[in-house]
Amino acid sequence: MEQRISLVTLGVSDVARARAFYEALGWRGQEVEETVFFQAGGLALVLWGRAKLARDCALTDSGTADFGGIVLAHNVRSDAEVDALLAAAEQAGATITKPAAVNPIGFYAGAFVDPDGHAWEIAHNPGFTLAEDGSLILPDFGSIG
Repeated sequence: MEQRISLVTLGVSDVARARAFYEALGWRGQEVEETVFFQAGGLALVLWGRAKLARDCALTDSGTADFGGIVLAHNVRSDAEVDALLAAAEQAGATITKPAAVNPIGFYAGAFVDPDGHAWEIAHNPGFTLAEDGSLILPDFGSIG
């Protein structure tokens, strides 16, 4: 696994309020299907409904330590890399919470939690460009038809 993070997704209670907050700080986001994406250097900060984020990683959002409301993502260049990284994480002591599969949005992803319960998504999303150094470059969602 390359030593990098592609996306940090914050599970929020009100996406519009959270977007307004970050935009008041000078950030500019793009909203797609109730999800807001901010390019943040070589990674992306994502705002998504907390319950949806927990479900996406097959976690319980009971307001307890089961889910902290944050998911880190590591994007890779192929479906095979997703499978290999999930296997390596499990071998290292992770718990696979969502086996890799094509998700409803159409890209291949799976999820695990590390031994302390921190959630990670491993994904191959051909719509998100990965530079040679692993930096993630968001598309212009307005031009996607």
